[in-house]
Amino acid sequence: MADARPARRIPEATVTRLPVYLRSLYELAEARTATISSERLAEMAGVNAAKVRKDLSYLGSYGTRGVGYDVQYLLFQMSRELGLTQDWPVVIVGVGNLGHALANYRGFGDRGFPVAALVDADPARVGEQLGPLRIRHVDELPAIVGELGVAIGVVATPAPAAQEVVDRLVAAGVRSILNFAPASVVVPETVSLRKVDLAVELQILSFYQQRSQGESAADAGCGPPLPGAAPPGRALVPGGGWRPRGAREGPGPPRR
Repeated sequence: MADARPARRIPEATVTRLPVYLRSLYELAEARTATISSERLAEMAGVNAAKVRKDLSYLGSYGTRGVGYDVQYLLFQMSRELGLTQDWPVVIVGVGNLGHALANYRGFGDRGFPVAALVDADPARVGEQLGPLRIRHVDELPAIVGELGVAIGVVATPAPAAQEVVDRLVAAGVRSILNFAPASVVVPETVSLRKVDLAVELQILSFYQQRSQGESAADAGCGPPLPGAAPPGRALVPGGGWRPRGAREGPGPPRR
């Protein structure tokens, strides 16, 4: 008999951390680790132990004092909560360089997201065989979704085509979409949308890289000059302005 109790509401921030914990748990299971402390799991996930304990409490898992959490049971709980106890067929729309890479990534199928179909609008690509799949035309989306029970649509098109593709996926009945296109798209409230923008992630890394270099330069005494300080290789000229160090200050022979 199915459990008729209402599902416990889990905060979105916790949901976004569960896959990170899950990845760590897979590593532990492969290493045949039987139990894990909240401190160790927090270290592996890059968060603090109190947050781990709070997140896991939403799953009804509280661990055992002095022992920790059972890795296999925690894997089961987390997989069930994330809906990973069944497969969710995926269709990839846009089979350019990125689409090819995604289609060839075996990790999707291993984690319960088999790539069921590949779709493109380019007549030159339609009909091409990529592994076990033949690329089909985007106009076939409604039939593909119905035939294969597609649950998730992955958008890997150029930015200008992203919104149209999203609209086609929604019209075909897809209610979960992962957008790799570098464009903002809108979906109805009944559709779940996640965005992966590689350029944004690189820009964030650029920020931290620049900051790291700036701190290194400051530690070495080469940081940016203080307000009013002379630029490198320059000296203050009476009355204002800067001149190259060692240059003559005015008329007359150089000082000896």
